[in-house]
Amino acid sequence: MIFAKAPTPGRVKTRLVPALGERAAAALHRQLAERTLSTALAAGLGQVELWCAPGTNDAFFSACAKQHGVGLRAQGEGDLGMRMARALEFALAEGSPGLLIGSDCPALTPEYLREAAFALVNGNDAVIGPAEDGGYVLIGLARSPAAPLFADIAWGSATVMQETRTRLASGNWRWRELATLWDVDRPEDLLRLAQLRAESRSC
Repeated sequence: MIFAKAPTPGRVKTRLVPALGERAAAALHRQLAERTLSTALAAGLGQVELWCAPGTNDAFFSACAKQHGVGLRAQGEGDLGMRMARALEFALAEGSPGLLIGSDCPALTPEYLREAAFALVNGNDAVIGPAEDGGYVLIGLARSPAAPLFADIAWGSATVMQETRTRLASGNWRWRELATLWDVDRPEDLLRLAQLRAESRSC
């Protein structure tokens, strides 16, 4: 499951707007979402779904569904934690572990996603991919309930990962942490993204 916002100028990547402008920031958001979608499909782990905000009607989402055959679902109401818990509970209710990723981590690879899936089918209740900024780029669950892991978290802060560890430990969850990755949220991340793209072109 990929959480993604419609690439509407002025409503996505707002912390990058001073450096890029609204349209370029929205274009970057679109590119990152497309890269994430390609990465998820390349992992070959089963059904890939875009969980869309504010809804599934944006032309970008329709194009993704048509081109790649991915499912579209609305994230629905509530804060980020409520929406994430809802998505993961949906997957668990369908009878399989759920892997949830954002759309702004260019360092994500198919191998990373396969490692996460392997952790869930080999005895772990949860798997997390920490982010350098104190959050995480991936979370997967193989058991319920999800809600206690996501309620009353200060989303966007540097304490998200540590608070999540505390919740997992207090609930006696068995979990695996993957390598720490980085995502694109701030102007200083743009240089790193440019370097990554240059390296990819030279390969």
